[in-house]
Amino acid sequence: MLAATLAASPARAQSAGGGTRLTLIRDAETETLLRNFANPLFRAAGVDPNLVRIILIRDNAINSFVSTGNILFVHTGLIMKAESALELVGVLAHETGHIAGGHLAKLPEALREMMISSIAAMLIGAAAGAMTRGAGAGAAIGAQQLAQRNFLSFTRGMERSADQAALVFLDANKWSAQGMLDLFRHLEGQELLARAQQDPYVMTHPVTRERIEFVQNHIATDPFSKSPLPPSFEPAFLMVRAKLQAFLTPSSVTLRGVPESDTTLPARYARAIAHFRLGHLAEALVLIDGLLAAEPANPWLNELKGQMLFENGKVRESLAPYRTAVRVAPEQPQIRIALAHAMVETGDPLLLRLAIQELQVAMDRERDNAEGWHALGIAWGKLGDTAQANLALAEEAMVNGEIATARQFAARAEKGLPPGPARLRATDISNAVKKENRTGF
Repeated sequence: MLAATLAASPARAQSAGGGTRLTLIRDAETETLLRNFANPLFRAAGVDPNLVRIILIRDNAINSFVSTGNILFVHTGLIMKAESALELVGVLAHETGHIAGGHLAKLPEALREMMISSIAAMLIGAAAGAMTRGAGAGAAIGAQQLAQRNFLSFTRGMERSADQAALVFLDANKWSAQGMLDLFRHLEGQELLARAQQDPYVMTHPVTRERIEFVQNHIATDPFSKSPLPPSFEPAFLMVRAKLQAFLTPSSVTLRGVPESDTTLPARYARAIAHFRLGHLAEALVLIDGLLAAEPANPWLNELKGQMLFENGKVRESLAPYRTAVRVAPEQPQIRIALAHAMVETGDPLLLRLAIQELQVAMDRERDNAEGWHALGIAWGKLGDTAQANLALAEEAMVNGEIATARQFAARAEKGLPPGPARLRATDISNAVKKENRTGF
């Protein structure tokens, strides 16, 4: 579900190490924003956007980093504390420079091996902590395993190289580098703080006076230094920032910081979420309906209204906004999963096959979504098709890295499925699990 992940605590969380626990966030609106910002930069760098995975981490620190396998991690704190879309774009351009430069491959072998094992454990934990039955959840992971100083202790030369590449990618899109400079200036003072007080971005990306002057000099002669971003970028950024702040900070703080006199769309969005989290459904619906009056085809607003109704027991009423959200954003698997979950929870047998259709489309787009496989297993089970239910639950177990469980469900599915693609898939899972088991994974 779009926003439920932001609202709830981790469930079925698995730790990949000791220490403080961090949470991965799934939110279609935020992920779409990051994709819209980053994909043009990836293309300018000659990097296929489909080969880069973007993962959102719930953490108030200003930070982002890349890992092995072209995985780009973005902290919620970076989005929440950025002053503009330009600043966020500047950071993404810099990280694209690291990806395009293959800087991770240049790290010492021992460090690369540690990163690979840490990231693998983290992503298995993320799958295991995915939402179940619509209750929000992210994956809890060990902060020690996620220590950015181990992941991205780049040399100054690599930082300079990433800066140079970032400016090329920004110029290729005719985007200003001013946001990059603004963030550098903001972080420059952090280097004077004690290490424990510094944002991780400063520790992993030292902001030197030389780097600031390099970007300044580029802006002074850059024909695109005053060029605006695409007109949709800033409004979308402000809405996502308001959403994250409203879901990730106490609602009383949100309502104090966003008074009713502020009638901008982001402010109303934040107040709607705050009232929803406080259980003030009537107030939240008034605000969300007002926003929908201004933007009736906004998929994120429709999905949020569906969530508000669903989580307050108005399951049938939630179907209409969920359906609108799916119609407007058919490429978003998380919204389809939310709609399907609501259909299943109505208890109406006539809606079960429709729910299965939605889930099948969603899983074709995002096969590593454990929540979707779980919901599909429940839906098939309610229809009485235990073989298909077992196959879906085997897929869920595979995503979660639960080898023994996947083996059990796949074997049951094989026995009950007729010859065809579904049975072949069950056999493939059984063989894959056995192979991984033999090799010790």
